[in-house]
Amino acid sequence: MKAFVFPGQGAQAIGMGHALAQEFPAAKAVFDEVDEALGEKLSALIWEGEIDALTLTQNAQPALMATSLAAMRALEAEGVSITDADFVAGHSLGEYSALAAAGAISVADTARLLRIRGSAMQEAVPVGVGAMAALLGLDFETAQAVAKEAAQGEICQAANDNDPAQVVVSGHKAAVERAIDIAKAKGAKRALLLPVSAPFHCALMAPAGEVMAAALDDVEISAPAVPLVANVRADAVSDPATIRALLVEQVTGSVRWRESVAWMAGNGVTQTYEIGAGKALTGMIRRIHKEMATATVGLPADVSAAVVQIKEG
Repeated sequence: MKAFVFPGQGAQAIGMGHALAQEFPAAKAVFDEVDEALGEKLSALIWEGEIDALTLTQNAQPALMATSLAAMRALEAEGVSITDADFVAGHSLGEYSALAAAGAISVADTARLLRIRGSAMQEAVPVGVGAMAALLGLDFETAQAVAKEAAQGEICQAANDNDPAQVVVSGHKAAVERAIDIAKAKGAKRALLLPVSAPFHCALMAPAGEVMAAALDDVEISAPAVPLVANVRADAVSDPATIRALLVEQVTGSVRWRESVAWMAGNGVTQTYEIGAGKALTGMIRRIHKEMATATVGLPADVSAAVVQIKEG
């Protein structure tokens, strides 16, 4: 069994998706559709812009989705369907890419939702008030205990359970800085602040959750062609109303990626394909489940290799 997985923020790079757009008209059409939906040439920023501008949350989120969908359309042009996967999953914003790839939300609506999501997450907390930190070498339960101890009346939560030795905490900056010191005292191999513009996936994002609830109410969501392994539940969902509610919950809830991969492995998945920019999820998957076969699909050569592999069984 196979899963198609879709990367989240941090995977962005100038030039991503350009080779796909040059080789596959269907991939180019995705970037054109996103440009039209947003009323601007986001593709020009992705391919020729400055990395600082691309990394802005409101740009990075629709840009990464466009790149993932371009890779998916390239696969489809070569005869691979989304239904060749048994499950889809995405890391944070990648969940929107997964849903768009599975036909649950249109590409145009997904682009607009991610622009709103990126802006709302950025505006939820004044710059400098929040922070995120990666704790390396601690298991999730220990990282949760670190966050709880560090809070001291402020917000500090385990935001991303990425793999057995990488947990990201999020919250008020002072609390996150305390978490770094506590984590080191508890034996973390490394604990460091992340270069992010807001404290994602914690209670400080509640205003953004309200914005997304309103935005999602205006968008049609269909049952995905294959089930989505949802971030906040770490199991498969297909019901549109449930998906809508989980996308709101996801704004303040933890990304349970380690558990999601374990759930897929426990339900028969033996191969994952990371669709879009970068290889971050592939690295996490290998650390979570060493027996899981992995592949990335971000360049034309990757498309050709994946098509051969998938068609052969």
